[in-house]
Amino acid sequence: MIFSGCLLLSACSNQEEQSYLPEFTTTPPTRDTEYIFGIHPLHNPQRLFEVFGPMMEYLSKNIAGVSFRLEASRNYAAFDEKLYARKFHFALPNPFQTVNAVDKGYKVFGKMGDDQNFRGIILVKKDSGIKKVTDLKGKAVSYPAPTALAASMMPQYYLQKHGVDVMTELDNRYVGSQESSIMNVFLGQTEAAATWPPPWKALSAERPELAEQLAVIWQTEPLLNNGLVVLPEVPDNITRQVIKLLTNLHTHEQGRSILKPMELSGYENATDDTYLPVRAFLIKFSLEVRPVQ
Repeated sequence: MIFSGCLLLSACSNQEEQSYLPEFTTTPPTRDTEYIFGIHPLHNPQRLFEVFGPMMEYLSKNIAGVSFRLEASRNYAAFDEKLYARKFHFALPNPFQTVNAVDKGYKVFGKMGDDQNFRGIILVKKDSGIKKVTDLKGKAVSYPAPTALAASMMPQYYLQKHGVDVMTELDNRYVGSQESSIMNVFLGQTEAAATWPPPWKALSAERPELAEQLAVIWQTEPLLNNGLVVLPEVPDNITRQVIKLLTNLHTHEQGRSILKPMELSGYENATDDTYLPVRAFLIKFSLEVRPVQ
């Protein structure tokens, strides 16, 4: 009886050992492929994560086997360096950076809509006494960066065409971000500030004193909005899923809540050729205002 009990215990012990034996396989565990999504400095880095973070989460949740990591840059120069070195898998550059990215091997697969909002605006204090463009001669004007198309190049082209030699008759100050450009004129550090509608609308809504004291005195003609680019190494099926999700954001409540902080009604399909008008503008700007790299 004792012997049979030992056999029984031994059998149970063997079964338990077998049930806990590790399993070995040559197939590695499944992990998401992470794609870095660079957004140009539409805002300062903190606000950029607030505005575009939900879009990254949405893409990651709705495309199987991949995740998307937002990468912000401290300024335009830092973003340009990473973009042109092909450090981003996906990117949302401004139109000037978009055509440069194409020349570096990226391909355009989409863009922001609302081209009518892609225009430069120039802000002054309401009590500044500035009425015409030539009143700015000898004065300081703030901009985000030399490579900011809507917020720097397009306003400079406007000023040049309306009687001011931008490079010799203005004190041009590149201050790093859209918000900084606006705050410079608000704080009296410059006489005018160049930006574009979405950051002005968002910041003045958060800080009503800006709208009380500042006014948009001039605006430029519109141009194409910011582009979406991707490295050719990214599988086409992933890119197709990304643009399908983005161009459908405006069709459902969650998507509209993602678009709202961007001050955007939706995304659109686009190709490299979509940005030919931007190339034409850059040629004119380089000849008539200042060279661009």
